[in-house]
Amino acid sequence: MTTETAKKPSVLFVCVHNAGRSQMAAAFLTSLSKGEIEVRSAGSQPADKINPAAVEAMAEVGIDMSAEVPKVLTTEAVKESDVVITMGCGDECPYFPGKRYEDWVLEDPAGKGVESVRPIRDEIKTRIEGLIDSLIPAAK
Repeated sequence: MTTETAKKPSVLFVCVHNAGRSQMAAAFLTSLSKGEIEVRSAGSQPADKINPAAVEAMAEVGIDMSAEVPKVLTTEAVKESDVVITMGCGDECPYFPGKRYEDWVLEDPAGKGVESVRPIRDEIKTRIEGLIDSLIPAAK
């Protein structure tokens, strides 16, 4: 079965620094959707580097995000996405009619150790599994 790129649903994860929550969500969605969903992440005020505790927490579940870098949120990224999920940036995200917007209230992992990041990671994974179920029909 061939999948046309244009038919693939796309998701943009947005948080302020694009260093923790949005990166973990993007990594989970990329891994768990097995290429069926186009994934982007960005931040309204991107950090210099990914949160090392988030990288460590994801490595514990077999996902390597050590090569990721925070990216700045652009209007184009929002326009090109079917679903926009914000994680604490709220009003800083551009709004376009016809997009599906969700705001995931999640604790910010900034400045926390890996022990504190694990529950945030696990909550993100649960939400990602629900998101995949809503975007990819179970019967292929």
